Amino acid sequence: MRKGRDRRRSPLPAFVPALCLPLLCALLFCLMTGCGARNDAAITSLSQLGEPGRKIGVGLNCPEEALVPRDYPEAVVIPYSDAKLAYSDVAGGRLDAFVYERRLMELAILNGTSGVRLLDVTYSTTPVAVGISPVSPIPRLEERLNAFIAELKADGTLEDMYDRWVIRGDETMPDIPQPEAPALRLRVATVGTVEPYTYYVGTELRGYDIELAHRFAAWLGASLEFKVYDFGGVIAAAKSGDVDCIMSDLYYTPEHDESIPFSDTLFEVENAVMVRDAGADTPAANAAGDGVYTDFSELEHARIGVTTGSVQALQVQERFPECEMYYFTNDVDALNALKANKIDAFALAEALVRYMMTETPELTYIDERLGEGMYVGAVFPKTDSGQALCDEFSEFVRDIRQNGVYDEILDTWFGDDESKRVVPGIDALPATNGTLRMATDTGFAPFVYIKDGEPVGIDIDMAVRFCRAYGYGLEIVPMDFAGIIPAIVTGKVDFACSGVAYTPERAESVLYSEFTYESGSVMAVLRRSDGAAASQTVFDRIGESFAKTFIRENRWKLFVEGIGTTLLITVLSIIFGTALGFGVFMLCRNGNPAANAVTRFFVWLVQGMPVVVLLMILYYIIFGRVAISGTAVSVVGFTLVFGAAVYAMIKAGVGTVDRGQTEAAYALGYRDRKAFFRVVLPQAMPHFMPAYKGEITALIKATAVVGYVAVQDLTKMGDIVRSRTYEAFFPLI
Repeated sequence: MRKGRDRRRSPLPAFVPALCLPLLCALLFCLMTGCGARNDAAITSLSQLGEPGRKIGVGLNCPEEALVPRDYPEAVVIPYSDAKLAYSDVAGGRLDAFVYERRLMELAILNGTSGVRLLDVTYSTTPVAVGISPVSPIPRLEERLNAFIAELKADGTLEDMYDRWVIRGDETMPDIPQPEAPALRLRVATVGTVEPYTYYVGTELRGYDIELAHRFAAWLGASLEFKVYDFGGVIAAAKSGDVDCIMSDLYYTPEHDESIPFSDTLFEVENAVMVRDAGADTPAANAAGDGVYTDFSELEHARIGVTTGSVQALQVQERFPECEMYYFTNDVDALNALKANKIDAFALAEALVRYMMTETPELTYIDERLGEGMYVGAVFPKTDSGQALCDEFSEFVRDIRQNGVYDEILDTWFGDDESKRVVPGIDALPATNGTLRMATDTGFAPFVYIKDGEPVGIDIDMAVRFCRAYGYGLEIVPMDFAGIIPAIVTGKVDFACSGVAYTPERAESVLYSEFTYESGSVMAVLRRSDGAAASQTVFDRIGESFAKTFIRENRWKLFVEGIGTTLLITVLSIIFGTALGFGVFMLCRNGNPAANAVTRFFVWLVQGMPVVVLLMILYYIIFGRVAISGTAVSVVGFTLVFGAAVYAMIKAGVGTVDRGQTEAAYALGYRDRKAFFRVVLPQAMPHFMPAYKGEITALIKATAVVGYVAVQDLTKMGDIVRSRTYEAFFPLI
């Protein structure tokens, strides 16, 4: 543990620590003897799952979500929407066990999942049935479905289907004649991601449930339409009448039965327990664990950094209630604070930490998960058009997961071959169905970042492929992460892809697509110093930092572009603001009561409001439904700010000129306006010009916040470069 980390003096009297010594000794004895700690021996029986602290995964919306906490109350139960992620976490030692359908786990192992095994015992059995919409327009649907199932059971068809699809893995879809003149239309909900029950082969749905649907449609004399949903949406679709029934390896549970009726049981599945193979190496242990801190217990009172509004901020609050939390606007600032010894660790998604480690050799992370189930997806507005677009994107994600493109994308952006990290030109997209505006934070590598002046990354790659597949054009709208959700809600953009993690609070405001990435959270720390960097001189480090900041990938062009944007906003705001402030002063100069009252109110409002709040009100509310760029909104906002300052300065400067000067001008025959411009204003200017110059300087500095409204100014470009290089010195200078 690092010496001198906690410099706070205890306000307690000296005798209090002495009184606590026996308790501390007892606690130390318990820790050293393993009192209360779980047994790390290989799991060979169900009874070992009940040991305190065991982490057990279960399938999301499966009966085991209720059974496992009941049977093992001292275990930590973690729901998984993606079984493949759970398999990986068991193999990596991040989960002690995963309770799921035995046959699906057996198929996973046969198809190459390594480092895991199944216990021989059966944990539970669960009936599988067809969910039925209570408001389906098909008359007597439940009665007819049960009659159909009874016939298939009687003639052995159901047993044969289970043997072919589930036991033998035969993917051949039999030829089932469909009615030539159907009198009904059967709409079936399915998820398309649960092999061998419902899955895609190319663009064709296959599986046990798909064959069952075709057979039922033929038996019913109906045409057949499949609707593919996320698993969490199938019950709601049936309940609302969007579909007539659900055929998707749907478990019968008391909770499900409270929402919709179910058919008779099709079959029962056997649920087993997957555990880590005792002979397997833990991948996480090979990649981490060599830091200054090696255990969470060392961070109980540490200084921990988090990104404002992130999932990790909530996880740190829960896991380390006694720590000192430091909030950062982005991950790069947290990394630089760690390197400068301002904090002891920071919390982040494991995937992002691993990516940081490729550019920052001194970084590692503690070999223990802070939290599981960080789900990332595209987000859409809660409107009819947003729902339609979300459904299309979800369908696209399911397709690329099935055909291998998804794995290809991840291999590209998490791999070591930089030459492969290229996104085809956005200008070449077809745009036959219109152009979509996509919000993103370009400082979020490897999901989104700038390379050679263009946005690239996992989310950009997926968005471009999606637009190409569905005939859309794409316009990327860069903005700070904090502005993404407001931009979606107010309709400034059509959707957002920027590593946006799912939280219940965000889901209240926006729609989430099928998750594009799932990860856990870890604590990033510095490696133990081995003296290897001592041979590198200060000048070597400065030269390397300069090259990474300006030379590599022609990043100097980003700074030039940012300077141009900053100067454009500043110059236009000075011109328009000066004209606005001077014009308002001239309207109010002669003391019109109404004009002065209105002016005083607006000057008070603009000057008393933080600039970033003013910009966001203009962008998301005033111009919320107007197709106007963030740069134009910034010019409007700073024009108001500068105009209010100019009005106040001129009023104060003119007030210093003696009233006798105006009367003397009148005595010389000058009219009011001519007296003001010839006599009063020249004497007032020396009084307010120094303040005017100071406002120009303040205006240039104030433009640093325009990133909140999707403007890439000089400050934002610096953030973008820092997100790629993890260097703070030159981008900030």
